[in-house]
Amino acid sequence: MLGATIREAAARFDGSPAYVAPAGWPISYSDLDWISDEAATGLAARGVGPGGVVALVLPPGPEYIVLYLAAAKLGAVTAGVNDRLTERERAGVLERAAPLLVVGGPGGVPPGFDGLELAPAGSTTELLDGVRVAGDSPLPLPDYPDRPVAIVFTSGTTGAPKGAVYCNRQLTFITANDVGDSWGGGGRGFTGTSFAHLGFMTKLAGNLRRGGVNFIMTRWSAQGSLELLERERMHTVAGVPAQIALMLRRPDFDRYDLSSVQYIVVGGGPVTPGLAKEARERFGAKLATRYSCTEAGIGLGTAFDDPDEDAIVSVGRPHAAVELRLLDDADVEVPSGEVGSVCLRSPAVMTGYWGDPEGTRAAFTPDGFVRTGDLGWVDDRGRLRLVGRSKEMYVRGGYNVYPVEVEGVLSTHPDVAAVAVAPRPDPVMGEIGVAFVVPRDPERPPTFRSLRDHGAEQLAGYKLPDHLRVIDVLPLTAAEKVDRRALAALATAPD
Repeated sequence: MLGATIREAAARFDGSPAYVAPAGWPISYSDLDWISDEAATGLAARGVGPGGVVALVLPPGPEYIVLYLAAAKLGAVTAGVNDRLTERERAGVLERAAPLLVVGGPGGVPPGFDGLELAPAGSTTELLDGVRVAGDSPLPLPDYPDRPVAIVFTSGTTGAPKGAVYCNRQLTFITANDVGDSWGGGGRGFTGTSFAHLGFMTKLAGNLRRGGVNFIMTRWSAQGSLELLERERMHTVAGVPAQIALMLRRPDFDRYDLSSVQYIVVGGGPVTPGLAKEARERFGAKLATRYSCTEAGIGLGTAFDDPDEDAIVSVGRPHAAVELRLLDDADVEVPSGEVGSVCLRSPAVMTGYWGDPEGTRAAFTPDGFVRTGDLGWVDDRGRLRLVGRSKEMYVRGGYNVYPVEVEGVLSTHPDVAAVAVAPRPDPVMGEIGVAFVVPRDPERPPTFRSLRDHGAEQLAGYKLPDHLRVIDVLPLTAAEKVDRRALAALATAPD
């Protein structure tokens, strides 16, 4: 469906810019179509065909987009590999993907793999030079809903990465959920996360249908994002919670003219109440949240016209055609208002894990719900409230403590810019909580007592942290999420 989408987009939007490369040069919708045709022919000459895997170990850029489209036109499968992973992590992902061809930047193709190394192009003329076959194009493919198109790897923060497989039918459903049958209406935006992530890999078709222009950031930065928002008069700022928080922490934030920004979209992880309130106030914009996981495709969210409280206390309600269940350890649905494992079912969920039938079986309930790994409860307004990851919960003195719940309360302390909680072993309590706090003012960090007093208004005593550590910035993974493994190591390190 990606091949058909770019062909139609090229016919409708022709020479309008679709993306702007990090170096500043544009690539149009028609450019994407004909260059991906030529690239597809070049990939075919290297043995890539239906069902074959092409692994892209590339930073965000036109090269990634064109190769993804080219592979789809051949019926091949694109495995996105975050280029920010370490050499060992990349090797693990590639071993799992078993690609026919690896395309990476200079030095990005590990030994033992058939690969191509590409330097960033300086223009459309240079784009994929040496890969393309000038003037040639592949034969159109018949429509096959169950043809695999993309492998999206999990971040691997709690284990070895797994590759979620998305076929034409899932991508078609996700696109219809995002844009319906419409074409056009797109504005100006920027891309701030790895193209290997779920968002880009499953939503490219929808973005092409909108007909807007996106500015590509090879490496996201708070300053670069604010500059783009101001210079291009963008209406929407989108990102993971850490990115929104880092923009707000810029000392010069208030110097930027962000009057054009009307909407904030936060996804990729729960947004704390403190961050949601601050983002609304300082951007002067409406805020909506998105919640899903790599395996589910789409999930829940809040809308811009929902009550402000919804995005502060919850991740919203299920999107159309998405079913939500909260299950106990025996896969029995928990009573209303109780905490359970969050499970989702819709036409968007992955087909399974690439080359991992055992992992696939474990990822689904017997009736087809995918296990997100999150814990939560549904309130009397039908909103899902997350309390943490099932593997992040710790037990203090016999009581379960969910870090996300605690973080949500502590984030509203007036002196807290960001906070994360991790457990550490304790000879008396079994485990106790350590709060890692990034202060708003490094010269005036919150005290341990003020933090506990603030939390005591909403949390039971056993949930309050037993230690406080003030840090400059929370550790993040390559996926821009809080690195829970790094926090666990810091929590057990000597004070």
